[in-house]
Amino acid sequence: MRIDLRSDTITQPTPAMREAMARAEVGDDVFGDDPTVARLEAHVSEFLGKEAAVFTPSGTMANQLALRAHTEPGDEILVDANAHIYYYESGAPAALAGVMCRCLPGVRGVFTAADVEAVLRPADQHFAPTKLVCIENTHNRGGGSVWPLQRIHEVAEVSRARGLRLHLDGARLWNAAVATGIPERDYAAHFDSVSVCFSKGLGAPIGSALCGTREFIQRARRFRKMYGGGMRQAGILAAGALHALEHHRARLAEDHANARALAEGLSRLPGIDLDPASVQTNIVLMHVTKLPAATLVGALDQAGVRVLATGPDAIRAVTNLMVSSQQIDAALEIFERILGNIR
Repeated sequence: MRIDLRSDTITQPTPAMREAMARAEVGDDVFGDDPTVARLEAHVSEFLGKEAAVFTPSGTMANQLALRAHTEPGDEILVDANAHIYYYESGAPAALAGVMCRCLPGVRGVFTAADVEAVLRPADQHFAPTKLVCIENTHNRGGGSVWPLQRIHEVAEVSRARGLRLHLDGARLWNAAVATGIPERDYAAHFDSVSVCFSKGLGAPIGSALCGTREFIQRARRFRKMYGGGMRQAGILAAGALHALEHHRARLAEDHANARALAEGLSRLPGIDLDPASVQTNIVLMHVTKLPAATLVGALDQAGVRVLATGPDAIRAVTNLMVSSQQIDAALEIFERILGNIR
């Protein structure tokens, strides 16, 4: 059996989740008739302390609905230079919302209030008006880094003072909450909108949600339809998301423990540059010093371990629902064997 550490998106429904999906009561969600979707939206919005939510097929759609609903074409948004919204969403801010991304120099995805203040400009017809600040927590390219709550508070204070709205890309917010013990709603309280994902660490096959005020979500629903995200009998998918949220959230601590074990083992191997202390949640970033990352990834794949090269000398491994602690031990043995054969 392959040990798949490419992403936490590779998770498959458990038998209990499949049963919940098979039993789901459904209706036409575009008409607002799907009771299971309605239950999920009510549950997640209450869980995050928001008035309303809309179920979406993907995290990318949830984020892009937020950008479109908060802004108008020609506006500017502020994001970290490695944010998923900017880096991994196929140019959607420009193509769909027509907004400019002003990139901030975050450290592992975390920027400061001073960084925000430094790029804000006076109102002038020469400048795109800045409307929105986006934060990603946990931060994917930051190695699953968690935004400190105090840092979020400081950024939010500066943003509010300048009339800016805030959006949280909380695809892995569940991981941040489990890692810190800070409830998700405490993070969400600082934001006008929050997106969360059910198909990563929580293990549902499909789905995210966007949360905010009722008025904001009503506006987002129009854009969801425009973008092709209006679904019909989506309760089958929503049931999987509900099961994931109710049964798989606490177990994310297992993924975090597996990530730390993997990082500690890899840090002792020749040819791997990795600080285990940098691993806060379920993402392990490492640098390869003896050979190109793509070469090592290919050798690992042939030996039964799947990881991703994220740069010429960089590799990412993500622990997830499908990988046990025993498989982490097996993966370390394979890493050690392959690196030991390199001259």
